[in-house]
Amino acid sequence: MLSENIKAVRKAKGLSQQELAVQLNVVRQTVSKWEQGLSVPDSDLLLRLSELLGTPVSALLGETVTEPQTDELKAICAKLEVINLQLAQREESRRKALHGSFVFLCAVIASIFAGLFLLQSPYLEWDYSAPETAVLGVTFHSFEWLFVRVAPLALLGAAAGAFLTRKKE
Repeated sequence: MLSENIKAVRKAKGLSQQELAVQLNVVRQTVSKWEQGLSVPDSDLLLRLSELLGTPVSALLGETVTEPQTDELKAICAKLEVINLQLAQREESRRKALHGSFVFLCAVIASIFAGLFLLQSPYLEWDYSAPETAVLGVTFHSFEWLFVRVAPLALLGAAAGAFLTRKKE
């Protein structure tokens, strides 16, 4: 019983006979003899063995120790698979949102360009002698001036972003 328990716990902890022997300061053949039932450890070694393996002495002496169930490993694998699937779905939804944002930005920039083209720069015809229209004209002119210089770069960046975040099949 003791021999089977030492072997089962050692294997469950992932230790070889040599590793266990080194940690107990004995030769490998001693551990081998314990596991074959040809000899038993003395009380000091039994206590050190118990501490090293993290198993009570009573479990080593009498209780049958079973190796970990493969069902537990399968359950952990299933949980990890679900987590990986959720992470993949989250990443896909982020990619879609980012792609949609880039496409929307391209559409907005193109719409503003079309609006400015259709309006044919009306600020040139406004009466700047009236303070209300002068402020409005200067504001519109400033917007148009800034937009015409910045929007092409923003459009190129948004188009590149839309291209890079597209779904790759």
